[in-house]
Amino acid sequence: MSNSNTEPGHGNSVAAWATVIIVLTAFAIGTLFFWLDIPALVWASAVLAVLGPLAGLILRKSGFGVGGKHSKSH
Repeated sequence: MSNSNTEPGHGNSVAAWATVIIVLTAFAIGTLFFWLDIPALVWASAVLAVLGPLAGLILRKSGFGVGGKHSKSH
């Protein structure tokens, strides 16, 4: 049994939440634009979905990930 102080937090950080929100929003608006038959905006939302994890990596490197200098678990 692990101690709660040694658990990594399972991604509960600003970086993780920002990534999830960006990707979910991109898929939601991409679905809407697909339904409205606007291909350019479907592709734009696909690009946004790819940029979501990149934003998460940048935030993690900036100290907003689990155990980072700007996180609660620090």
